[in-house]
Amino acid sequence: MGADAGAAQEIREPGKTTAQNLTAAARKVAGRPYLPLSKAARPNVENMQKLLYLLLALATFACQPSAAPDSESAPADAPAQTTTTEDDGWIVLFDGSSTAGWRGYNGKTLPPGWVVSNGELTFDDGAKTSDAEYEGGKDIIYAAEEFDNFELYLEWKIPPGGNSGIFYHLKEGYGSPPEVAPEYQLIDDEGYTKYHDITDYNKSLGYTENPNEIKPLQSTAADYAMYAPDPEVKVLHPAGEWNSSRIIFTPEKVEYWLNEQKVVSFEPWSADWEAKKNSGKWGLAPDYGKFKSGYIGLQDHDSPLWFRNIKIKRL
Repeated sequence: MGADAGAAQEIREPGKTTAQNLTAAARKVAGRPYLPLSKAARPNVENMQKLLYLLLALATFACQPSAAPDSESAPADAPAQTTTTEDDGWIVLFDGSSTAGWRGYNGKTLPPGWVVSNGELTFDDGAKTSDAEYEGGKDIIYAAEEFDNFELYLEWKIPPGGNSGIFYHLKEGYGSPPEVAPEYQLIDDEGYTKYHDITDYNKSLGYTENPNEIKPLQSTAADYAMYAPDPEVKVLHPAGEWNSSRIIFTPEKVEYWLNEQKVVSFEPWSADWEAKKNSGKWGLAPDYGKFKSGYIGLQDHDSPLWFRNIKIKRL
Protein backbone atom coordinates (compact mmCIF):
# COMPACT_ATOMS: atom_id res chain seq x y z
CA MET A 1 0.00 0.00 0.00
CA GLY A 2 1.41 3.44 -0.97
CA ALA A 3 1.87 6.15 1.63
CA ASP A 4 -1.03 8.25 0.33
CA ALA A 5 -3.36 5.29 0.14
CA GLY A 6 -2.41 4.70 3.76
CA ALA A 7 -3.42 8.28 4.51
CA ALA A 8 -6.87 7.49 3.21
CA GLN A 9 -7.04 4.45 5.51
CA GLU A 10 -5.63 6.13 8.61
CA ILE A 11 -8.05 9.03 8.46
CA ARG A 12 -11.12 6.84 8.78
CA GLU A 13 -12.86 7.65 12.03
CA PRO A 14 -15.68 5.81 13.72
CA GLY A 15 -19.04 7.57 13.73
CA LYS A 16 -18.39 9.37 10.42
CA THR A 17 -20.06 8.62 7.11
CA THR A 18 -18.19 7.25 4.12
CA ALA A 19 -18.50 10.63 2.43
CA GLN A 20 -16.98 12.39 5.45
CA ASN A 21 -14.06 9.97 5.65
CA LEU A 22 -13.39 10.14 1.92
CA THR A 23 -13.48 13.92 1.93
CA ALA A 24 -11.09 14.08 4.89
CA ALA A 25 -8.70 11.66 3.20
CA ALA A 26 -8.70 13.65 -0.01
CA ARG A 27 -7.98 16.84 1.87
CA LYS A 28 -5.12 15.21 3.77
CA VAL A 29 -3.52 13.93 0.57
CA ALA A 30 -3.98 17.25 -1.17
CA GLY A 31 -2.54 19.14 1.75
CA ARG A 32 0.85 17.29 1.93
CA PRO A 33 3.86 19.47 1.03
CA TYR A 34 5.60 19.11 -2.33
CA LEU A 35 8.97 17.39 -2.20
CA PRO A 36 11.41 17.06 -5.13
CA LEU A 37 11.34 13.49 -6.42
CA SER A 38 13.69 11.41 -8.45
CA LYS A 39 12.68 10.21 -11.87
CA ALA A 40 12.18 6.74 -10.40
CA ALA A 41 9.67 8.08 -7.93
CA ARG A 42 7.65 10.09 -10.48
CA PRO A 43 5.33 7.18 -11.35
CA ASN A 44 4.24 7.28 -7.70
CA VAL A 45 3.27 10.95 -8.17
CA GLU A 46 0.98 9.98 -11.02
CA ASN A 47 -0.52 7.24 -8.84
CA MET A 48 -1.01 9.77 -6.06
CA GLN A 49 -2.78 12.16 -8.43
CA LYS A 50 -5.04 9.38 -9.68
CA LEU A 51 -5.84 8.40 -6.09
CA LEU A 52 -6.59 12.05 -5.23
CA TYR A 53 -9.00 12.42 -8.17
CA LEU A 54 -10.69 9.13 -7.27
CA LEU A 55 -11.14 10.14 -3.62
CA LEU A 56 -12.56 13.55 -4.57
CA ALA A 57 -14.95 11.97 -7.09
CA LEU A 58 -16.18 9.41 -4.54
CA ALA A 59 -16.63 12.07 -1.88
CA THR A 60 -18.65 14.29 -4.24
CA PHE A 61 -20.88 11.38 -5.29
CA ALA A 62 -21.46 10.25 -1.72
CA CYS A 63 -22.53 13.76 -0.66
CA GLN A 64 -25.31 14.03 -3.28
CA PRO A 65 -28.78 13.97 -1.63
CA SER A 66 -30.67 10.80 -2.31
CA ALA A 67 -34.10 10.97 -3.93
CA ALA A 68 -37.06 10.64 -1.59
CA PRO A 69 -38.81 7.30 -1.82
CA ASP A 70 -41.92 7.28 -3.99
CA SER A 71 -44.12 6.58 -0.99
CA GLU A 72 -43.29 10.01 0.50
CA SER A 73 -43.93 12.10 -2.59
CA ALA A 74 -47.30 13.87 -2.92
CA PRO A 75 -49.60 12.41 -5.57
CA ALA A 76 -49.86 14.52 -8.70
CA ASP A 77 -53.59 14.99 -8.25
CA ALA A 78 -53.50 15.87 -4.54
CA PRO A 79 -56.06 18.63 -3.84
CA ALA A 80 -54.73 22.05 -2.98
CA GLN A 81 -55.03 22.97 0.69
CA THR A 82 -57.38 25.85 1.50
CA THR A 83 -57.02 28.10 4.50
CA THR A 84 -59.14 30.67 6.27
CA THR A 85 -56.38 33.17 6.90
CA GLU A 86 -55.90 36.70 5.69
CA ASP A 87 -53.25 35.35 3.29
CA ASP A 88 -55.97 34.36 0.81
CA GLY A 89 -58.30 37.23 1.60
CA TRP A 90 -60.47 35.67 4.30
CA ILE A 91 -60.77 37.30 7.71
CA VAL A 92 -61.82 34.86 10.42
CA LEU A 93 -64.57 36.37 12.57
CA PHE A 94 -64.90 33.34 14.84
CA ASP A 95 -62.08 30.82 15.22
CA GLY A 96 -63.87 28.25 17.36
CA SER A 97 -62.23 29.25 20.62
CA SER A 98 -62.59 32.98 21.24
CA THR A 99 -65.34 35.59 21.10
CA ALA A 100 -62.80 38.35 20.51
CA GLY A 101 -64.42 41.19 18.56
CA TRP A 102 -68.00 40.18 19.45
CA ARG A 103 -70.34 42.04 21.79
CA GLY A 104 -74.00 42.87 22.18
CA TYR A 105 -75.74 45.31 19.90
CA ASN A 106 -75.63 48.71 21.64
CA GLY A 107 -73.70 46.99 24.43
CA LYS A 108 -70.17 46.64 25.75
CA THR A 109 -70.03 42.89 26.42
CA LEU A 110 -71.62 39.72 25.13
CA PRO A 111 -75.21 39.29 26.29
CA PRO A 112 -75.92 36.46 28.76
CA GLY A 113 -76.35 33.13 26.99
CA TRP A 114 -73.83 33.67 24.18
CA VAL A 115 -70.94 31.25 24.83
CA VAL A 116 -68.31 29.17 23.01
CA SER A 117 -68.95 25.44 23.26
CA ASN A 118 -67.44 22.56 21.26
CA GLY A 119 -65.80 25.01 18.88
CA GLU A 120 -69.13 26.73 18.13
CA LEU A 121 -70.52 30.15 18.89
CA THR A 122 -73.71 29.25 20.69
CA PHE A 123 -76.71 30.94 22.16
CA ASP A 124 -77.66 28.64 25.03
CA ASP A 125 -80.92 29.76 26.56
CA GLY A 126 -80.39 27.32 29.42
CA ALA A 127 -77.01 28.87 30.23
CA LYS A 128 -78.40 32.35 30.75
CA THR A 129 -77.54 34.09 33.96
CA SER A 130 -79.45 36.99 35.39
CA ASP A 131 -79.35 39.85 32.93
CA ALA A 132 -80.59 42.45 35.34
CA GLU A 133 -77.29 44.32 35.12
CA TYR A 134 -76.75 43.80 31.38
CA GLU A 135 -77.25 46.85 29.20
CA GLY A 136 -77.69 46.42 25.46
CA GLY A 137 -79.49 44.25 22.96
CA LYS A 138 -79.31 40.46 22.95
CA ASP A 139 -78.42 40.36 19.26
CA ILE A 140 -74.65 40.38 18.79
CA ILE A 141 -72.29 42.12 16.39
CA TYR A 142 -68.71 41.67 15.26
CA ALA A 143 -67.61 45.10 16.40
CA ALA A 144 -63.90 44.94 15.59
CA GLU A 145 -64.50 46.52 12.17
CA GLU A 146 -67.16 47.45 9.64
CA PHE A 147 -67.52 46.09 6.10
CA ASP A 148 -68.92 47.55 2.90
CA ASN A 149 -68.50 45.17 -0.08
CA PHE A 150 -67.85 41.62 1.04
CA GLU A 151 -68.39 37.88 0.82
CA LEU A 152 -69.54 36.41 4.13
CA TYR A 153 -69.61 32.67 4.83
CA LEU A 154 -70.82 30.80 7.90
CA GLU A 155 -72.39 27.53 9.00
CA TRP A 156 -75.37 27.41 11.33
CA LYS A 157 -77.84 25.13 13.05
CA ILE A 158 -81.15 25.81 14.79
CA PRO A 159 -83.48 23.57 16.82
CA PRO A 160 -87.07 22.70 15.90
CA GLY A 161 -89.01 25.96 16.11
CA GLY A 162 -85.77 27.98 15.98
CA ASN A 163 -85.38 31.42 14.48
CA SER A 164 -82.41 33.73 13.85
CA GLY A 165 -80.89 35.91 11.18
CA ILE A 166 -77.69 37.41 9.76
CA PHE A 167 -77.44 41.20 9.61
CA TYR A 168 -75.03 43.31 7.59
CA HIS A 169 -74.38 47.06 7.13
CA LEU A 170 -75.62 47.29 10.70
CA LYS A 171 -75.34 50.57 12.60
CA GLU A 172 -75.86 51.04 16.32
CA GLY A 173 -78.08 53.56 18.09
CA TYR A 174 -81.39 52.09 16.94
CA GLY A 175 -83.89 50.08 18.98
CA SER A 176 -82.95 46.82 17.26
CA PRO A 177 -81.00 45.67 14.18
CA PRO A 178 -84.05 45.04 11.91
CA GLU A 179 -84.84 48.75 11.95
CA VAL A 180 -81.72 49.53 9.97
CA ALA A 181 -79.98 46.41 8.61
CA PRO A 182 -80.91 43.95 5.86
CA GLU A 183 -81.40 40.42 7.20
CA TYR A 184 -80.64 37.00 5.74
CA GLN A 185 -83.38 34.98 7.43
CA LEU A 186 -82.67 31.75 9.34
CA ILE A 187 -85.73 29.81 10.54
CA ASP A 188 -87.24 26.35 10.86
CA ASP A 189 -89.38 26.60 7.73
CA GLU A 190 -91.31 23.40 8.37
CA GLY A 191 -91.72 23.44 12.14
CA TYR A 192 -91.70 27.04 13.35
CA THR A 193 -95.47 27.45 13.56
CA LYS A 194 -95.79 24.23 15.57
CA TYR A 195 -94.19 26.15 18.42
CA HIS A 196 -95.19 29.77 17.67
CA ASP A 197 -98.48 31.33 16.67
CA ILE A 198 -97.76 34.05 14.11
CA THR A 199 -101.36 34.63 13.05
CA ASP A 200 -101.72 38.12 14.51
CA TYR A 201 -98.28 39.16 13.33
CA ASN A 202 -98.99 38.11 9.75
CA LYS A 203 -102.40 39.76 9.78
CA SER A 204 -100.72 43.00 10.82
CA LEU A 205 -98.61 42.70 7.67
CA GLY A 206 -101.70 42.19 5.47
CA TYR A 207 -101.59 38.41 5.13
CA THR A 208 -105.18 37.19 5.29
CA GLU A 209 -104.84 33.77 3.66
CA ASN A 210 -103.39 31.13 6.00
CA PRO A 211 -101.89 33.76 8.28
CA ASN A 212 -100.31 31.17 10.59
CA GLU A 213 -98.00 29.90 7.86
CA ILE A 214 -94.44 31.00 7.19
CA LYS A 215 -94.53 33.11 4.04
CA PRO A 216 -91.81 33.03 1.36
CA LEU A 217 -90.50 36.46 2.44
CA GLN A 218 -90.14 35.07 5.98
CA SER A 219 -88.49 31.77 5.08
CA THR A 220 -84.85 30.73 5.36
CA ALA A 221 -82.48 32.56 2.98
CA ALA A 222 -85.02 35.30 2.24
CA ASP A 223 -83.83 38.88 2.27
CA TYR A 224 -86.35 39.30 5.04
CA ALA A 225 -89.56 41.02 3.91
CA MET A 226 -87.87 42.08 0.66
CA TYR A 227 -86.86 39.19 -1.63
CA ALA A 228 -87.99 35.56 -1.37
CA PRO A 229 -85.63 32.65 -2.11
CA ASP A 230 -86.10 30.64 -5.29
CA PRO A 231 -87.97 27.46 -4.25
CA GLU A 232 -86.79 25.61 -7.36
CA VAL A 233 -83.16 25.53 -6.21
CA LYS A 234 -83.48 26.00 -2.45
CA VAL A 235 -82.15 23.12 -0.36
CA LEU A 236 -82.68 23.50 3.40
CA HIS A 237 -81.47 20.85 5.82
CA PRO A 238 -83.94 20.11 8.63
CA ALA A 239 -83.80 21.69 12.07
CA GLY A 240 -81.01 20.15 14.11
CA GLU A 241 -78.72 19.73 11.07
CA TRP A 242 -75.98 22.05 9.81
CA ASN A 243 -76.57 24.43 6.91
CA SER A 244 -74.18 26.83 5.19
CA SER A 245 -74.95 30.37 4.09
CA ARG A 246 -73.11 32.88 1.97
CA ILE A 247 -73.83 36.56 1.34
CA ILE A 248 -72.05 38.35 -1.52
CA PHE A 249 -72.59 42.10 -1.51
CA THR A 250 -71.52 44.64 -4.12
CA PRO A 251 -73.27 47.86 -5.17
CA GLU A 252 -74.15 46.18 -8.47
CA LYS A 253 -75.63 42.94 -7.13
CA VAL A 254 -76.37 41.06 -3.93
CA GLU A 255 -76.44 37.27 -3.80
CA TYR A 256 -77.70 34.98 -1.03
CA TRP A 257 -76.54 31.37 -1.12
CA LEU A 258 -77.89 28.43 0.89
CA ASN A 259 -75.99 25.14 0.96
CA GLU A 260 -73.99 26.22 -2.12
CA GLN A 261 -77.10 27.11 -4.13
CA LYS A 262 -77.78 30.71 -5.15
CA VAL A 263 -81.35 31.39 -4.04
CA VAL A 264 -81.65 35.22 -4.03
CA SER A 265 -80.22 37.91 -6.29
CA PHE A 266 -81.09 41.60 -6.42
CA GLU A 267 -79.66 45.05 -7.07
CA PRO A 268 -79.45 47.14 -3.89
CA TRP A 269 -80.94 50.64 -3.89
CA SER A 270 -82.46 50.09 -7.33
CA ALA A 271 -85.95 51.29 -8.26
CA ASP A 272 -87.26 47.78 -7.61
CA TRP A 273 -85.55 47.68 -4.22
CA GLU A 274 -86.96 51.10 -3.25
CA ALA A 275 -90.46 50.04 -4.31
CA LYS A 276 -90.31 46.91 -2.12
CA LYS A 277 -89.00 48.88 0.83
CA ASN A 278 -91.67 51.57 0.57
CA SER A 279 -94.60 49.18 0.09
CA GLY A 280 -93.90 46.66 2.83
CA LYS A 281 -92.87 46.29 6.42
CA TRP A 282 -90.30 49.07 6.37
CA GLY A 283 -92.68 52.03 6.12
CA LEU A 284 -91.95 52.88 9.75
CA ALA A 285 -88.22 52.25 9.40
CA PRO A 286 -86.94 55.07 7.16
CA ASP A 287 -83.27 54.17 7.69
CA TYR A 288 -83.69 50.53 6.74
CA GLY A 289 -80.99 49.45 4.29
CA LYS A 290 -79.66 52.94 3.63
CA PHE A 291 -76.13 52.44 4.95
CA LYS A 292 -73.42 51.19 2.61
CA SER A 293 -71.13 49.85 5.33
CA GLY A 294 -71.57 48.56 8.84
CA TYR A 295 -71.23 45.66 11.26
CA ILE A 296 -72.04 42.00 10.78
CA GLY A 297 -74.65 40.80 13.30
CA LEU A 298 -76.37 37.62 14.50
CA GLN A 299 -79.89 37.61 15.84
CA ASP A 300 -81.14 36.16 19.13
CA HIS A 301 -84.76 35.00 19.07
CA ASP A 302 -84.70 33.20 22.45
CA SER A 303 -84.01 29.78 20.98
CA PRO A 304 -80.73 27.83 21.03
CA LEU A 305 -78.40 28.66 18.13
CA TRP A 306 -75.12 27.30 16.84
CA PHE A 307 -72.66 29.01 14.48
CA ARG A 308 -69.21 28.00 13.23
CA ASN A 309 -66.64 28.77 10.50
CA ILE A 310 -67.60 32.45 10.34
CA LYS A 311 -65.36 34.29 7.90
CA ILE A 312 -65.51 37.26 5.56
CA LYS A 313 -63.61 38.51 2.53
CA ARG A 314 -63.53 42.12 1.36
CA LEU A 315 -64.51 42.69 -2.27
